[in-house]
Amino acid sequence: MAFSSSGANVPPGEAGGILTIDLGAITVNWRDLAGRAASAECGAVIKADAYGCGIEPVARALTAAGCRTFFVAHLVEARRARAAAPDAAIYVLNGLLPGSAPTYAECGLQPVLGSLDEIAEWQAFKTNGWSGGAALHIDTGMNRLGLRPRDAVALAKRNDLKEVGLNLLMSHFACADEPAHPLNAKQMGDFKEIAALYPDLRASLANSSGVFLDPDAHFDLMRPGVALYGANPTPGHANPMRPVVKLEGCVIQVRSVSPQETVGYGATWTARQTARIAVVSIGYADGFLRAAGGSDVRGGAEAIVAGHRCPIAGRVSMDLIAVDVTAVPDGAVKRGSLVAFLDETITVDDLAAHAGTIGYEILTSLGRRYHRIYKDGVESAS
Repeated sequence: MAFSSSGANVPPGEAGGILTIDLGAITVNWRDLAGRAASAECGAVIKADAYGCGIEPVARALTAAGCRTFFVAHLVEARRARAAAPDAAIYVLNGLLPGSAPTYAECGLQPVLGSLDEIAEWQAFKTNGWSGGAALHIDTGMNRLGLRPRDAVALAKRNDLKEVGLNLLMSHFACADEPAHPLNAKQMGDFKEIAALYPDLRASLANSSGVFLDPDAHFDLMRPGVALYGANPTPGHANPMRPVVKLEGCVIQVRSVSPQETVGYGATWTARQTARIAVVSIGYADGFLRAAGGSDVRGGAEAIVAGHRCPIAGRVSMDLIAVDVTAVPDGAVKRGSLVAFLDETITVDDLAAHAGTIGYEILTSLGRRYHRIYKDGVESAS
């Protein structure tokens, strides 16, 4: 079953493209990930608008599937998550901004505390009667956020630790998508040692790729993100996740280009023969990265046009993409036709490779000018 998203959405007749998001595939992916751990709970990371897929519909779908713990990056995201998942535990990864503690109390949210200053501010707020909990972030090798291990050891010995109200201990893998990287084993070992100092706290280390490492990475709570949305958490191996997003653009015009004529800004793509070019109404303003364009010296991303895989011709413009449809039979593509840039055969990782980036950036760049359709079921893989 397919249905349009609630809230602000571009009407189909006014949008240059259609973004279809399969909520059923997201829940299948979540259940798959949850089943890979013997006893750990499986949460879900829904930051960055659920990786471009929409916090509210994703949170509702995962709640219905049994997810009870969510992670976001900012308070503004946490408010939206709370409205969609009123009974869930919601942790804010970017921590406690100065003066923000009352908002956590108002919405029943939990900060991820990653510095002694944050801990002190949260503890001071807690003494005023707020009973909500918080997570403690330990830096085991990322060198981004979190307490240094020596500070975590000292904190564990404090007599006033219970006043902080901690209920979760967490750290973050730096290289989980490279299973053989030596930092993975070091981080697991260091985190296990620190977790032993906090026996009353649940522990969480595994991100999407971490789920596929040694079971020692699972601890009490896993928090997958990008894998939920169809990106491959096991680079170099077959993707175990269901595809989630389908991106289609509307053809505005099909035009003929003579041999040696060029297409697009910078004249970087030259027709080697008489070519037919379909001009599609999406561009980098819609999150289709400019780096995915093609040229005479470098192949770019591709689109599925009437069942044919066709290359992008020239640079991606702000609002337009040119696709070489010479190989498509005459009449099979015309004004108003839809062409797919992401589907079951062209994944977010495929598009990312052409753009020189990662699937995370493709997903989180998805624009707001699309007409969005949410499906609540998974179609057959056939």
